[in-house]
Amino acid sequence: MNDRKLNLLMDFYELTMSYGYFNDNRHLDVAVFDVFFRQIPDKGGYAVMAGLEQVITYLENLSFDESEIKLLRNKNIFSEEFLEFLKNFKFSSDIYAMKEGTPIFPHEPILVVKGPLIECQLIETMVLLTINHQSLIATKASRIVNQAKGRTVMEFGARRAHGYDASIYGARAAYISGVTGTSNTYAEYLYGIPALGTMAHSYIQSYKTEYEAFLSYAKTFPDATSLLVDTYDTLKQGIPNAIKLHNEYLKPRGHYLSSIRIDSGDLTYLSKKARAMLDAAGLTKTKIIVSNSLDEYLIKELIHQGAQIDSFGVGERLVTARSEAVFGGVFKLSAITENNILVPKIKLSENVAKTTIPGFKQVYRFFDENNKAMADVITMFDEEINGNEEYVLFHPEYTYKKKTVINFKPVKLLVPIFLGGKLVYDKPSLEEIRSYHKEQMDSMWDEVKRLEQPHQYYVDYSQKLWDLKTSLITKYRTKEKNNE
Repeated sequence: MNDRKLNLLMDFYELTMSYGYFNDNRHLDVAVFDVFFRQIPDKGGYAVMAGLEQVITYLENLSFDESEIKLLRNKNIFSEEFLEFLKNFKFSSDIYAMKEGTPIFPHEPILVVKGPLIECQLIETMVLLTINHQSLIATKASRIVNQAKGRTVMEFGARRAHGYDASIYGARAAYISGVTGTSNTYAEYLYGIPALGTMAHSYIQSYKTEYEAFLSYAKTFPDATSLLVDTYDTLKQGIPNAIKLHNEYLKPRGHYLSSIRIDSGDLTYLSKKARAMLDAAGLTKTKIIVSNSLDEYLIKELIHQGAQIDSFGVGERLVTARSEAVFGGVFKLSAITENNILVPKIKLSENVAKTTIPGFKQVYRFFDENNKAMADVITMFDEEINGNEEYVLFHPEYTYKKKTVINFKPVKLLVPIFLGGKLVYDKPSLEEIRSYHKEQMDSMWDEVKRLEQPHQYYVDYSQKLWDLKTSLITKYRTKEKNNE
């Protein structure tokens, strides 16, 4: 992203709205916008925050050059004064966000922009598309890794991704969530994610016999011989030829058959038979890798059925999040200055899920004495919570559902990223983000991570925020009734 000009990657209405603000001299009014999502993909119990690093890079490089100004001028709808403002544009807002790798939940702000209205508006599309895509893939990868139950998962989806950016950033997001490596070599070049891969069926087919292909590969990679055994017949040819190669070529030279891969057929049946054949031949340390349109549901079933699998290669169903390919994050106004006072704003809807949460907010996560996450609480930004004092948690819709907690650790999830347009966040390495995600997932109860009908993690409001939202709903509903 560093060397690409993405300044105009925005919905055109962001420019037309910005022009309206500019003409009304409201463009520098301070506003607050929240990024949040309404529904967890695949009816899951959690999602995963990802993409913040690319948002930071975008904002650090956001400016408009002469060629971009010329394009806008040729639209013949913008004044020279507005174009001059864009020409001199410099990002100056505050950004607060949850760290990459954080488990996230519906309706809570995961990124907050506070700054001049025009700035908030202009960055909407890039912020959303970046967070939406990577959070979607990170969520899918986390679900898959969880179902693998400690077995390694490799991301093999580059050739089926929705374009090269999707393959690169998809690999990054998947790695955050625990995938061990990727087939995408460029992802290793950019991010240091281990690039993995051995051979395709075409390699086997290009030789006169399967054994000749195996022998060629073993000669080339004697210390890492991994063989694709299902080109012709897995049990009658592929595995016998792999065993023969080990006995006749690798073992006499002090090497060992590293692994076999099965890419078709009944993976449970074939892996069990393969394990038995390998063990009978003394190849108890040879790993079995499988691929072939895998996802978290199939992986769960394979393990449940006792499949003898050590590692999974997951392709298009991961990198495209095929089962639900939209994350659904939105960017909504929650406050704006009026007469130099920051005034909370709300959007009402007959659909309760689409009614927004007003005000400039913070999100706390409560951890118990065992460092398990108990609940998230959305508060006003200036609220402080003391874990040594009693705190009443209550459901924001069903307020009679209450729980009093004490001796908990409250952690603010929204941390400063930019203040006054200056980056104040110490960007972690990808390995640090990956480790943080694992730590955070360990803090989640297994019931929340359950694949089918997971426990609903609680996202509550502070009393102050609940009072504010209720008062604004009453205010605007009363106005609407009086206007009838």
